[in-house]
Order: sequence, then structure tokens, then C-alpha cells
Amino acid sequence: MAKGFFGGLKGVDAFGKTTEDVKVKTRTGALLTILSAAIILAFTTIEFLDYRRITIDTSIVVDKSRGEKLTVNMNITFPRVPCYLLSLDVMDISGELQRDLSHNILKVRLDERGAVVPNSYSAELRNDIDKMNDQKKDGYCGSCYGGLEPPSGCCQTCEDVRQAYVNRGWSFSNPDAIEQCKDEGWAEKLRDQKNEGCNISGKIRVNKVIGNIHLSPGRSFQTSSRNVYELVPYLRDDGSRHDFSHVIHHFAFEGDDEYNYWKAKAGRVMKKRLGITADPLDNTQGRTSKPHYMFQYFLKVVSTRFHTADGQTVNTHQYSATSFERNLGEGTQGDTPQGIHVQHGVNGVPGVFFNFEISPILVVHSDTRQSFAHFVTS
Repeated sequence: MAKGFFGGLKGVDAFGKTTEDVKVKTRTGALLTILSAAIILAFTTIEFLDYRRITIDTSIVVDKSRGEKLTVNMNITFPRVPCYLLSLDVMDISGELQRDLSHNILKVRLDERGAVVPNSYSAELRNDIDKMNDQKKDGYCGSCYGGLEPPSGCCQTCEDVRQAYVNRGWSFSNPDAIEQCKDEGWAEKLRDQKNEGCNISGKIRVNKVIGNIHLSPGRSFQTSSRNVYELVPYLRDDGSRHDFSHVIHHFAFEGDDEYNYWKAKAGRVMKKRLGITADPLDNTQGRTSKPHYMFQYFLKVVSTRFHTADGQTVNTHQYSATSFERNLGEGTQGDTPQGIHVQHGVNGVPGVFFNFEISPILVVHSDTRQSFAHFVTS
């Protein structure tokens, strides 16, 4: 019965076969067979390679993160600003102000040729001060000379007196009249370093809100909700040729994931594939010969997320940059080369300013691959 059933199926065979006696094999048929097989194999190989290939899919969503912080990684050289004059300050729209940052910041003194001054990786003045303090008798309490005293009530070093003056809102312009400064040879050391340059590098933490980072002469202090700078040592006519010409070797906004070895490695691979390994300000140079000169960089920071094929998620940041330069010696009003009259709302101070804004957009780059079903049906 089964044989009869399967035998009946032969009646619906749409591909009837001829007998071997009537088959004729030709060279043309062989060539067509080989050509067809080659075409089928080629298309199958292409589809398989396309199935195995990983592509990057980019999408844009609203950044919903809150309360995060950014790490700014920077390395900048100032050929004609001594390290003792250079101050790093950070402020943001939330009202947070970080003045004269030194934590995780390294200042390296450079001679007039740009070479590193030996034994200058740590604060040489501070080392000498520590040695001198060790020699002072117990119970010593230095005067702050009218400046705002620290919680201890004593100014043990020239640096303490200088900070007390700054906190009071005074300019520290005559260290020779300060006992601590004379004992430490402060004025002589400043004169020795007046023609040096400075390389400043390190990492600083900032809130993920609108803010600015500024490198300027002297120490800033706050009075009447505005920042003022101790510019006397910088602008003093002592024959020194100080200006804020600079070279930005590296400037980047980094996320916390980039301090995890495996995530950082995955992030570098993704950036290389996308062609975004270099940051916009890397190797940027700003040149001037005027001491009253201000450089401003306006940065738009965009949060970026990578989803890798092995399931890792890496959060980082990209940014775009534009710049503006201004000669402060011309005052608040002036004319452009085209003859257009312009007026500035603020006087400004010499230095390099990085003004950053946070974009509300999150860019997501994801590794994607075709599904197996797509490969089979293709």
C-alpha cells in the first residue's frame, strides 16, 4: 500500500528526468555548469562575508544623565609665562569655584630654549620651604601682615602670606618687605625664573554643566561676585617678556569608563574605526607678542556612548571648538580690519580661557551585524 502511495506521487513530479540514453553532454554545457557554480559560490561568499562584517550604527537620543562629572585631561605649554605666575581656576554656572588648582596638576619649569629645568617636576620653592620650616623652633607663628589669616592664625611661609593677601583682596607686590619671603629668598628665586616658561598638565574634575577653565597670571580671588586677578607681578615693567603664547598638546573631556583598562581599550578601538582619535584642540598653537592678550576657546561637549560587539558599553565625550583672540590693550572699543566698530562688554584679563557648554544630545555608536535569517534568505 505504501508502495502504491509513493508510486502515485510520481504523477505530480514537475521535473521529469530523461533516461541516460537520450542525455547528450557537451563542452558548452560543462562551461555553463562551471560558470553557474562559480557565480553561486561567489555570491554565497559575499553574503557570508557581509553577514560576518561588523558595522557601526549611529543614532542620536536625548542625554538623560544627571549629576555627572567630567574629567578634563590637558597638557599645555606656555613658553613665556613662569610657573609661579600661572594659576589654574575653574568655575561653572552652578556657582562652584575652584581656585588655583594644584591637585592632580603638574607644573614643569622650562628654560628659555624650552628644555625642562632639572629637578623642577615638583614645586622647588615648596621643598625649600619645608626644609626651612623643619629648622624653625616649635611654637613659631608668623605674621600675616594684615592679610586674612588662615584657621591656624599663623602664616608660616611666604606662600601663606601671599594667600592671606589674596584672600583679603590685596595685591602681593612687594615680597621683599615680608620676613618669611626674605628668609626663603623668594624674590631672588622669582627673579631667576622670570624668563622661564611652564608646562602644565594633569586632570581636573568639573561638573557636567556650563563652565569655564582659565589659565591666567597670578592667583584669582572673588570680590563682589566677580573674579579679579593679581596682575602686578605679571604686568610689572621689569624687562621680562611675558605673554600667553601657548601650545595645546592635548585637551580632552573624558568619562569615568575611560579609566577602566578594558573599556578604555574598547573605546580607543571604536574611535579609531570612526576616525575620531584626535581631539579638536590637540597640537593647537596660539601666538602673540603682547602681554595684554586674551585667548578664548568655546567648546561644545557632546556625550558619546559606544556599544561594542562583545557587549561592553563605554561612555565618553567628544567636543567641537571655535576660538577668539583679543588684544586687551585696545580697550573695550575698537575697529575691525573691515572698518566695523565693535564694543566689548567686559575688559577681560590676559590668559587662556576654555568656555565649555554641555549639549543635550547623546550620540550612540553601536556595533551591529546582520541576522542569520537575513544571511539564509539572501
